[in-house]
Amino acid sequence: MQVSNSEFDNRGRTGGIMFEEQSRTSVVSMWGEIDVSLRGESSAAIANALERAKSVVIDTSRVTFMDSTGVAFLMQMYTYGTQDGLTVTLPDPPPVVRSVIEMLGVDVLFARPAQPAVAREA
Repeated sequence: MQVSNSEFDNRGRTGGIMFEEQSRTSVVSMWGEIDVSLRGESSAAIANALERAKSVVIDTSRVTFMDSTGVAFLMQMYTYGTQDGLTVTLPDPPPVVRSVIEMLGVDVLFARPAQPAVAREA
Protein backbone atom coordinates (compact mmCIF):
# COMPACT_ATOMS: atom_id res chain seq x y z
CA MET A 1 0.00 0.00 0.00
CA GLN A 2 1.30 3.45 -0.85
CA VAL A 3 1.09 6.22 1.72
CA SER A 4 0.08 9.62 0.43
CA ASN A 5 2.02 12.76 1.24
CA SER A 6 -0.94 14.08 3.17
CA GLU A 7 -1.59 13.50 6.84
CA PHE A 8 -3.92 10.56 5.99
CA ASP A 9 -3.35 7.47 3.89
CA ASN A 10 -5.76 6.34 1.18
CA ARG A 11 -8.01 4.68 3.79
CA GLY A 12 -8.35 7.83 5.86
CA ARG A 13 -6.08 6.59 8.65
CA THR A 14 -3.41 8.69 10.31
CA GLY A 15 -0.95 5.81 10.70
CA GLY A 16 -0.19 2.30 9.64
CA ILE A 17 1.98 -0.79 9.84
CA MET A 18 2.98 -2.67 6.71
CA PHE A 19 4.92 -5.90 6.25
CA GLU A 20 7.24 -6.18 3.25
CA GLU A 21 9.31 -9.14 2.07
CA GLN A 22 12.82 -8.41 0.87
CA SER A 23 15.31 -11.01 -0.28
CA ARG A 24 17.22 -11.35 2.99
CA THR A 25 14.97 -9.61 5.50
CA SER A 26 11.42 -8.89 6.46
CA VAL A 27 10.72 -5.17 6.84
CA VAL A 28 7.96 -3.89 9.09
CA SER A 29 7.34 -0.24 8.18
CA MET A 30 5.43 2.00 10.55
CA TRP A 31 4.23 5.52 9.78
CA GLY A 32 2.15 8.30 11.25
CA GLU A 33 0.34 7.78 14.55
CA ILE A 34 0.97 4.36 16.09
CA ASP A 35 -1.73 3.60 18.64
CA VAL A 36 -4.37 1.03 19.63
CA SER A 37 -6.27 1.49 16.36
CA LEU A 38 -3.49 -0.47 14.62
CA ARG A 39 -3.70 -3.58 16.80
CA GLY A 40 -4.89 -5.77 13.90
CA GLU A 41 -2.13 -4.56 11.59
CA SER A 42 0.50 -5.13 14.26
CA SER A 43 -0.69 -8.70 14.86
CA ALA A 44 -0.65 -9.42 11.13
CA ALA A 45 2.87 -7.98 10.76
CA ILE A 46 4.17 -10.15 13.60
CA ALA A 47 2.51 -13.27 12.17
CA ASN A 48 3.88 -12.60 8.68
CA ALA A 49 7.40 -11.97 9.96
CA LEU A 50 7.43 -15.11 12.09
CA GLU A 51 6.04 -17.22 9.25
CA ARG A 52 8.69 -15.94 6.85
CA ALA A 53 11.52 -16.68 9.31
CA LYS A 54 13.99 -14.03 8.08
CA SER A 55 15.73 -11.26 10.02
CA VAL A 56 13.32 -8.45 10.86
CA VAL A 57 14.00 -4.73 10.42
CA ILE A 58 11.46 -2.39 12.00
CA ASP A 59 11.41 0.93 10.15
CA THR A 60 9.95 3.72 12.30
CA SER A 61 11.50 6.60 10.36
CA ARG A 62 8.06 8.04 9.43
CA VAL A 63 6.39 7.67 12.84
CA THR A 64 4.99 10.95 14.19
CA PHE A 65 3.38 9.63 17.39
CA MET A 66 3.65 6.41 19.38
CA ASP A 67 1.79 5.44 22.54
CA SER A 68 2.31 2.44 24.79
CA THR A 69 0.43 0.23 22.32
CA GLY A 70 3.10 0.95 19.71
CA VAL A 71 5.83 0.15 22.23
CA ALA A 72 4.02 -3.09 23.09
CA PHE A 73 4.13 -3.99 19.38
CA LEU A 74 7.90 -3.34 19.27
CA MET A 75 8.43 -5.49 22.36
CA GLN A 76 6.25 -8.31 21.00
CA MET A 77 8.07 -8.29 17.67
CA TYR A 78 11.39 -8.42 19.51
CA THR A 79 10.32 -11.12 21.98
CA TYR A 80 8.53 -13.43 19.55
CA GLY A 81 11.18 -12.93 16.87
CA THR A 82 14.13 -13.75 19.10
CA GLN A 83 12.27 -16.71 20.61
CA ASP A 84 11.87 -18.03 17.06
CA GLY A 85 15.58 -17.54 16.35
CA LEU A 86 15.30 -14.32 14.34
CA THR A 87 17.41 -11.17 14.54
CA VAL A 88 15.22 -8.11 15.18
CA THR A 89 16.54 -4.57 14.69
CA LEU A 90 15.15 -1.06 15.10
CA PRO A 91 17.61 1.14 13.19
CA ASP A 92 17.75 4.86 14.00
CA PRO A 93 14.29 5.46 15.46
CA PRO A 94 13.14 9.10 15.26
CA PRO A 95 13.10 11.18 18.47
CA VAL A 96 9.38 10.58 19.05
CA VAL A 97 9.95 6.80 19.14
CA ARG A 98 13.27 6.95 20.97
CA SER A 99 11.84 9.11 23.76
CA VAL A 100 8.93 6.70 24.40
CA ILE A 101 11.08 3.56 24.44
CA GLU A 102 13.63 5.29 26.69
CA MET A 103 10.90 6.51 29.05
CA LEU A 104 9.53 2.98 29.36
CA GLY A 105 13.02 1.48 29.71
CA VAL A 106 12.84 -0.83 26.70
CA ASP A 107 15.45 1.02 24.63
CA VAL A 108 18.04 -1.50 25.85
CA LEU A 109 16.32 -4.18 23.77
CA PHE A 110 17.14 -2.22 20.64
CA ALA A 111 20.55 -0.84 21.63
CA ARG A 112 22.18 -3.49 19.47
CA PRO A 113 20.84 -6.11 17.07
CA ALA A 114 18.91 -8.79 18.91
CA GLN A 115 20.58 -12.16 18.87
CA PRO A 116 18.28 -15.09 18.35
CA ALA A 117 17.40 -16.96 21.55
CA VAL A 118 17.50 -20.31 19.76
CA ALA A 119 18.86 -21.44 16.42
CA ARG A 120 16.23 -22.36 13.87
CA GLU A 121 16.59 -25.84 12.40
CA ALA A 122 17.00 -26.07 8.63
